[in-house]
Amino acid sequence: MQQAISKAAGLVEAYEYIRSFEGKTVVVKVGGSIMDDPATLASLIQDVCFMDAVGMKPIVVHGGGKRITDSMRDAGLEAQFVQGRRYTDERTLAIAEHVLVGEINQAIVDQINALGPQAMGLHSLGSCAVFAKRLFLQPDADTPDRSRKVDLGFVGEVDWVNADLIKALVEAGYIPVIAPVARDAGGGKLNVNADSVAGHVAAAIRAEKLVLVSDTHGIRTSNNPDSLASHLTRQQIQSLIDTGVIAAGMLPKVEASLTALEGGVKKAHIVDGRIPHSLMLEIYTQEGIGTEIVL
Repeated sequence: MQQAISKAAGLVEAYEYIRSFEGKTVVVKVGGSIMDDPATLASLIQDVCFMDAVGMKPIVVHGGGKRITDSMRDAGLEAQFVQGRRYTDERTLAIAEHVLVGEINQAIVDQINALGPQAMGLHSLGSCAVFAKRLFLQPDADTPDRSRKVDLGFVGEVDWVNADLIKALVEAGYIPVIAPVARDAGGGKLNVNADSVAGHVAAAIRAEKLVLVSDTHGIRTSNNPDSLASHLTRQQIQSLIDTGVIAAGMLPKVEASLTALEGGVKKAHIVDGRIPHSLMLEIYTQEGIGTEIVL
């Protein structure tokens, strides 16, 4: 009986949030080890479909870096990273496009469609909604020629998002599923960081929320595992970056969150997708389970 009462209380709590978010757009970025665990990914997709069923308008952006690395190894290629970013030559780009578009994007679209809603993939082999320009990094201490920017090959940074296309699909009842392979001004293709794509998409369509779902609990304010922050402002985040607490793989997520917020998104969230139904817990409960970021 007590378990049934707890479930009913949870539904009552969720009802308030369901009403307040009805008709609102939420960009959900999926990445990390979640992409390699079929059961965890299926649970997350089920949460996305629930959001659609109760009147929210979800948009999915996905990554797939580990699978790209595995496919490169199978092809006899070794992944090379420069300042933490994958160097992408023509063969690497072809593998990345095959994995991200032909495998992952299509699989997510198929899973959503199997659960009832209608999904549509947006990517470099069809209707493309994200356009980019070549990304060149500033030289660091390990760069032989400090006078020249670092070339990453076919790696891009978001230049423009076709917000009209995405909004039209959403209003027509579709769940857009966006792969992070963009087109450039000349029709070429560029591999783009998926967190960055999600942040720019959320800003372009002025989404209500951006939720970055990965294999991290959120943002900690120190090296103490118990220092998970439930709420942070841009000023607090800058302080954590300056002191080196936020670094490495968390930086792209934080940068994507700030891109979204500066574009008019109200809140960004970083949550651990390994926790069952973490997406719903973050959106439909008072406490949440990850870190929410505001300006």
